Amino acid sequence: MKRFLLINPFGIGDVLFTTPVIRAIKKHYPDCTIGYWCNERVKDILKDNTRIDLVFALSRGDIKRIYRQSRLKGIYKFFGLLRSIKKHRFDTALDFSLDHRYGFLAMLLGIKERVGFDYKRRGRFLTSKIALEGYTKKHVVEYYLDLLKPLEIPASGRGLELALSDANKRKAKALLKRYGVKEGELLVGIAPAAGASWGKDASLKHWSPIKFARLAQKILHDTDSRILILCDEKESPIADIMVNMIKHKAINLAGRTHLEDLAGIMQSLDLLICNDGGMLHLAVAQGTSTVSIFGPVDEKVYGPYPPGENHVVITQAVPCRPCYVNFRFKGCAHNRRCIKDITVEEVYLAAKNLIERKKG
Repeated sequence: MKRFLLINPFGIGDVLFTTPVIRAIKKHYPDCTIGYWCNERVKDILKDNTRIDLVFALSRGDIKRIYRQSRLKGIYKFFGLLRSIKKHRFDTALDFSLDHRYGFLAMLLGIKERVGFDYKRRGRFLTSKIALEGYTKKHVVEYYLDLLKPLEIPASGRGLELALSDANKRKAKALLKRYGVKEGELLVGIAPAAGASWGKDASLKHWSPIKFARLAQKILHDTDSRILILCDEKESPIADIMVNMIKHKAINLAGRTHLEDLAGIMQSLDLLICNDGGMLHLAVAQGTSTVSIFGPVDEKVYGPYPPGENHVVITQAVPCRPCYVNFRFKGCAHNRRCIKDITVEEVYLAAKNLIERKKG
């Protein structure tokens, strides 16, 4: 019986991008065991996936953070993680990390077959490696599916998946009911932040919260819908700007939901309007229509997957975009025109078309 370990220390979108890989493995080896090594922040979107048997939620970044607080605790957590993985005797690792240290640890743990990308010659501890200069010519999902080729496992559908327990679904519905949302109401979510993996540079991907507020006001005025503002606690100041500008009442859920709650809420939405980030991919994985705003990042690589008529991407045709290439932001000498020149009207029209299609 095959035992696979998937290694992905990245954010929400990147983890969801691996779900077609998980589906293909399980279809090819129905009786296999699949373990997933991720970071602590994303574990809640994996725990209800019935194709995943084990989740190890502690990335290198998590350990560094814990170590800074307490060296002893950091060391204890690190070796506890290694012991926990080793006892399951995985025989194949798929390493999405682009970091030679994960490949080294997989080798140290006795995982004989180690498949991953050889980015900047960081694949030296892999037994099968695919040369990679960056994600530039196709969607990340397609790159991830390439790792199945050395294992001779065929792809089995390309849609993203996000499983939710019945308890999580009930919890999300109860939360909406508590805020006065009635069954059958048209729900439009607006996520005015996102991009946590960019750290201090996340705002470079953000459309103006003032424009988001004007958009929300227009949707509330012209359509019979409710607006939900969605972001985490750290991003609450962005939501506050919107709330203070919107005359009609919007439901501000900023900082009031956990990741699994957001996933459940996405399932109840008729439309999500958002920046490029994890919220977008949560919605796509739940089958929710989206309007997303892309600036520095190439939507052909990191956009809704698979693309389709229910997912509209708004961009500006400026010659300098995308300026985030090969995992590096080149910097902007054009005052973020790719984001700032996007108008409220063009985002509204895209949203209105999707709302009318939903109602019709």
